[in-house]
Amino acid sequence: MARFIGRERELSRLERLLGRVATGGRAGRPGRAVLVRGRRGVGKSRLLEEFVRRADVPYVFHTAVRGTEAEQVAGLLAEGAASTLPGARILAERSAGSWEDALRLLAVAVPQESASVVVLDGLPVLLATAPELEGVLQVLFARELSRRPVLLVLAGSDLETMEAVNRPGRPFYMRATELVVHPLTPVDVADATGLPAAEAVDARLVSGGLPLICREWPPGLPVREQLRRALSDPVSPLVVTGERVLAAEAPPDTQARTVLNAVGAGHRTHSAIGRAVPGVPRASLNRALQSLVERRLVTAAAPLSTRPSRETRYHVTDAHLRFWLAFVGPGLAEIGRDRGDLALARLLRSWDAWREAAVKPLVRESLRRMGGLPGGTGAIGGYWTRTDDPEIDVVGTDLEPVGRTVTLLGSVVWREDRPFGRGDLDALIVRRSRMPGATPGTPLLAVSRSGSATAEVTLVTPEDLVASWRPGPP
Repeated sequence: MARFIGRERELSRLERLLGRVATGGRAGRPGRAVLVRGRRGVGKSRLLEEFVRRADVPYVFHTAVRGTEAEQVAGLLAEGAASTLPGARILAERSAGSWEDALRLLAVAVPQESASVVVLDGLPVLLATAPELEGVLQVLFARELSRRPVLLVLAGSDLETMEAVNRPGRPFYMRATELVVHPLTPVDVADATGLPAAEAVDARLVSGGLPLICREWPPGLPVREQLRRALSDPVSPLVVTGERVLAAEAPPDTQARTVLNAVGAGHRTHSAIGRAVPGVPRASLNRALQSLVERRLVTAAAPLSTRPSRETRYHVTDAHLRFWLAFVGPGLAEIGRDRGDLALARLLRSWDAWREAAVKPLVRESLRRMGGLPGGTGAIGGYWTRTDDPEIDVVGTDLEPVGRTVTLLGSVVWREDRPFGRGDLDALIVRRSRMPGATPGTPLLAVSRSGSATAEVTLVTPEDLVASWRPGPP
């Protein structure tokens, strides 16, 4: 089995839940449920496999496949019959005509006095075939499984469906704990690739923290060399993952995909996106953007300052999909005919500019986790106007979405050939003078890949960014 990367926080949460199951918890109801969700490819199934391996308790792991309800129920019983459950023989000898029958048999097959785990991986697939399963799970968990020392794990990649399961008014509402599996962090990527901090941040932008891409990365291989290697292989994870994500998560209508391609190409404002897709009417453009935001494929961000603003900017939410749409998708035909070198050459011509824009969301996310920021900083974002005069990479305020005070301003300079310099500082000072809520005393910081040539700003290095993701004490 491939090396397991990171996920200590998620494993710890699952282990604590299983510990509560084992010790009994609520009188007469030791069983617990957890809803595990995360984008396709973030490693949910691999996480759960590692969890049950480490837990060393009886378990059944059912991976959903598309088919009829009868086929899916039979699949669960077959996996249960081959599992380590003490009642596996019961599942082998019986048949079930419905999910209710299957779950009742499962309640008999699990240990009655010691802990076990039941994993249903791909819950949205099962619900698409049998919508009534949601209510069946609620009834059978309340009446049967919660009375056994079993941890019921319900996992899925369709974020909208998984979130809906735990909404008010739905049968399973408040029955389960939620666990969100995010992409690997920059520190995980650094550990997986063996790269120094600056290169590890670049690798995070390319891979999006997807474990399959990180596992294929030869230890210590620089980012440009890995790009050359991956783009020469039409079936490398770097090439195929984006297409699979789009096939599973993108809206079915072609207009939404056209709009997503425009956002992925770097068009950030509503008007710029509209100009990039002249064949899409304004009303259709609005619907497409709303759909993409609801599906978490696109993020709509507002500027952060002491004044409200409606100057929304859009960017692709997932880091790897952002990279894929910009460089890999447009080069698929070339890569498919073994001319990945052409796609690579086009990528390298735009790499520096794309990377400096792509790193900014990650920088802001890292700063939110970082200690040592000016007192009163409660929110981190960016600031811009319709004319981008000024546009400020990093803004700290006391509150969001509209702050009362501006606590810091910063510039992101992610270049390899020179440090943050005097010219960068002068430009940042000018932007500070035009920033609502800022004063001449507002602290300045520079997030720089290559250090700083001036001591008049607080420097944030790649090492600082990566370190902000290291787990703290529990």
